[in-house]
Amino acid sequence: MVHITRRDPLGWGYRVTVFLLTPLLNILTRQRWEGTENLTAPTGGMVVATNHISWFDPLVASHVLWDNDRPPRFLAKESVFRVPIVGSIIKSAQQIRVYRETSNAVDSVRDAIAAVQRGECVVVYPEGTITREPKMWPMTGKTGAARIALAAGCPLIPMAQWGAQEVMRPYRKEFRILPRKTMRILAGPPIDLSDLQDRPLDADTLHLATDRLMDALTALLAQIRQESPPEERYVFERPEPQ
Repeated sequence: MVHITRRDPLGWGYRVTVFLLTPLLNILTRQRWEGTENLTAPTGGMVVATNHISWFDPLVASHVLWDNDRPPRFLAKESVFRVPIVGSIIKSAQQIRVYRETSNAVDSVRDAIAAVQRGECVVVYPEGTITREPKMWPMTGKTGAARIALAAGCPLIPMAQWGAQEVMRPYRKEFRILPRKTMRILAGPPIDLSDLQDRPLDADTLHLATDRLMDALTALLAQIRQESPPEERYVFERPEPQ
């Protein structure tokens, strides 16, 4: 199956965003991208799973994927679609709504699977939120990325990134674009899920696939940072609503 490219209909919001932001990212950031052959090698749709270190990093992930002719579709919180102007843009750009902790949560997985089956590149943050790990290593992962890839029978590509946190540190309202920061990307080969394809998509299968994904992401980030990750992965428990 041929995958969706920049030449396909993507929605006016997509075109406007690319037109405005791509030149700025080229000018205001340095790009150090490696392993991009892993983004272009597969045919058909794919899931790209990346670590989450900053509110700025979706732009970095989008930049490298667009530049490699893989227009990304992100899973975005449903509330963002209701923001004036921004909501209209991302709706036109056909991003995928995520309904967290509601009876509609399954819809986002269904929509993501359908997008991959159409040949789309779907981007998933397997941690579910910006990392809370004290030194910004990947935390434990949620199973959505693995579920989408296994259900769609598509490649699951780990892609580590580092640098966006220098523009916007986690959970801080700041924007330090100058002096120019280097955005580093290292994409790895697809996670080997061949032994799991014929298994039921139960908790054991999904956790096994997710552990492989998070191990690969952590190893790629360690290569970028040239540091050793923690021996145990950080577990973030979202506080219960009051």
